[in-house]
Amino acid sequence: MLGGRLATGLMDVTHDVTALDSEGFWAVVADFEGRPTCARFRDVRRTDGRRFPAEPWRGPRPDAWTTSLDRAAYTNGVTRIRRHIAAGAVYQANLCRVLSAPIAPQADAMALAGLLARHNPAPYAGVVRLPRHGVEVVTASPELFLRRAGRDVLSGPIKGTGRTEADLLEKDHAENVMIVDLVRNDLGRVCVPGPVAVPDLCAVEKHPGLVHLVSTVRGRLRDGVGWPELLAATFPPGSVTGAPKESALRIIEALETAPRGPYCGGVGWVDADLGHGELAVGIRTFWIDRSAGLLRFGTGAGITWGSEPEREWEETELKARRLVALASGERVRRAAARSWRTESI
Repeated sequence: MLGGRLATGLMDVTHDVTALDSEGFWAVVADFEGRPTCARFRDVRRTDGRRFPAEPWRGPRPDAWTTSLDRAAYTNGVTRIRRHIAAGAVYQANLCRVLSAPIAPQADAMALAGLLARHNPAPYAGVVRLPRHGVEVVTASPELFLRRAGRDVLSGPIKGTGRTEADLLEKDHAENVMIVDLVRNDLGRVCVPGPVAVPDLCAVEKHPGLVHLVSTVRGRLRDGVGWPELLAATFPPGSVTGAPKESALRIIEALETAPRGPYCGGVGWVDADLGHGELAVGIRTFWIDRSAGLLRFGTGAGITWGSEPEREWEETELKARRLVALASGERVRRAAARSWRTESI
């Protein structure tokens, strides 16, 4: 269930993104590490978003969650990124951690999606359930990675997060502008010559429990450019990597102790017949790791020279708190007191 569409009747599954320029309706989950899964479905119909199973979500215990980076490791990582910035290696890098908790074998991703739809609606919410192919992803993403309509393409990077608009700092605006420049550059590699437009810069968007700064970047694809070329130019999303992207990715690999998987990747749909599609950035995203018997969730923050390590840790807590509480059957207000245990995964 993605973009207000319910897709059933699985036909094909492939890891080759050239399929997205063929025919039919495809669900797409692309891991941050670069492995895409594209699933074509026979039957697609519009839905009001209420077609979820009646049975309750069987989530983990609230005290069962562990984190790939604890507070000390995360704040130390922020300090190390600031040293990279001082040395001129990078302007910004997104530092993330993965939370994990055991779940029962009968836990159903569709039930979790229904829970989030009721209590944490999001503009790019959806669920992709392909258990035989190792993909069970539930997203409540607020962020648009790519929207394509024919040759027109648009991205909506988010950088800058606070509890309220008053919490947003000059650092948050600078962070957003840096990533907008990166996204413009990425799209410029596959769009027609000339400026890639930014019709909205640092607009404030309100979401359950927090606010974001959101910008809009728009371009027009060159003739002959399809999904493979577009994804090659833009993936992973700039808002969850950093700038310059290649340097940020090297720093991320050195500091993070767990693969991000679908978190910070792309989740969405492509209608190859119409030439339309919409991929969200896989943030505010859960995925089920059946091989380990775990539910996973990622959270992170963009680090700049103006970052304060403790404040960045608190931003990762803010982003995780509400959704992890919901998935654990916990009252949201109680989640503020949680402390995470550390686990290497």
